[in-house]
Amino acid sequence: MDRRGFLTALGIGGTMALTGAGRAYATGPIRPRAPRDTTTPPDWSALKARLDGRLLLPQDQGYAVARLGYNELNDAQLPAAVARCTSPDDVRSCLDAARGHGVPIAARSGGHSYLGYSVPNDGLVMDLRPMARVRVRPDGTVRVGAGARLIEVYAALAAAGRLLPAGSCPTVGIGGLTLGGGIGVLSRRYGLTCDRLVSARVVTADSRLVTASPSCEPDLYWALRGGGGGNFGVVTEFTFSTEPAPDLTVFALRFPAEAATSVIGAWQEWIADAPSELWTNCVVSGADRPTARVGGCYVGGPGDLDPLLDRLVTAAGTQPASRTTQSKSYLDAMKYMAGCANDTIAQCHPVSEGGRLPREGFVAASRILTTPLDAQQVTRLMTGHPGIDLLLDSLGGAVSRLAPDATAFPHRSALASAQIYAGATPAGQQAATAAVDAIRDGLGALGATGAYVNYIDATLPDWGTAYYGDNLARLKSVTRQYDPDQVFTFPRSVARA
Repeated sequence: MDRRGFLTALGIGGTMALTGAGRAYATGPIRPRAPRDTTTPPDWSALKARLDGRLLLPQDQGYAVARLGYNELNDAQLPAAVARCTSPDDVRSCLDAARGHGVPIAARSGGHSYLGYSVPNDGLVMDLRPMARVRVRPDGTVRVGAGARLIEVYAALAAAGRLLPAGSCPTVGIGGLTLGGGIGVLSRRYGLTCDRLVSARVVTADSRLVTASPSCEPDLYWALRGGGGGNFGVVTEFTFSTEPAPDLTVFALRFPAEAATSVIGAWQEWIADAPSELWTNCVVSGADRPTARVGGCYVGGPGDLDPLLDRLVTAAGTQPASRTTQSKSYLDAMKYMAGCANDTIAQCHPVSEGGRLPREGFVAASRILTTPLDAQQVTRLMTGHPGIDLLLDSLGGAVSRLAPDATAFPHRSALASAQIYAGATPAGQQAATAAVDAIRDGLGALGATGAYVNYIDATLPDWGTAYYGDNLARLKSVTRQYDPDQVFTFPRSVARA
């Protein structure tokens, strides 16, 4: 099953990944600003000799594959070099070589940046995928290299009987997911991924290696929890708190086309009062007669879940065409949500890494629902748009227990996130983008004015406020503190908001 398959099977949203783990390196003093020479390219030969990992230039074997991100629509972007970083020291070497030359610099772990910001044209990609070790410690914390993919994190945690709330797409990197917040299928019970962040090892723009935690570099620590990937430094390792992994129940309900409006309305009211053990989504598929389906994951058994589902069906006033519930272990539930329930862990990887999951071309955008929207108007927005899905993912529960400014993720009081998603080829990209943007702007007109930075898009109006709300001013201050020369800037970076 490809990305669109597992997104639309249950409506689970993925997230972008921009950042990786490595050996310790002595922290030094703040370095003076490097002189700028934007007319001379970096000395790639010198960098190649300095790296423990491999530096790939356009003429090198392996570059053609190594340069690619997940979204095929970004394949025309050609980085000047791809550095396979094996440690924080390699990251420092990359920054020292490229800083001041006017070369775009980006870190990449999963490569799922929707707009390809982790594969900058004519830039340097610091590929952190080699730093992917996952170590569960006796105290229940887990150290995760920022190059690790979610399926690897889930497998390692499950082997130790632990869980971390995170996203559904198995090939997404832990880095970008965490840095943008980390909406996932256990968020209502256990919080966002960023809420579980204990500390992070970060290489800053001036090549210092620091630890960000509540007591050390606290402003940076705050910004890393929802401020978006690629803005403040290169995270090389995360430490998270985890929880014991219980058995879970997954479910799916498919409703007839004529029930779309009633299901959308009932679902929004249902999740507002649902217990935190219940995470659910509602997927509205565009068509001349849009359809709606509901899926999710429950922390508990079917016996406790069934009355909750009955309540939804009663409120919708229509029996679903199909209804399934399945008890699963933590790992099996995560694989189910990932669309690779019957696969081995190795198969839940990209084709380029020996798995069976292909890349895909797509256009996407987002909104944040703070209150229920007019269900009839939502159905109208999706009418006449075959091939486009609106994925509503429930928030609330543990997500809402923190104040909007407790972390950089501002949407603590939100009812749900909305992702508008359309598969697309280069030939159809313009039309798909126009349709997705129209639905996004229609949701905004209905009152859903916020947006989720991990579903980043190029044309969102007032995007700084939409992504970060009242936290934007503090985030800009942190950026000025840790990256005054805008080494990490990109078109939708905090520095440009």
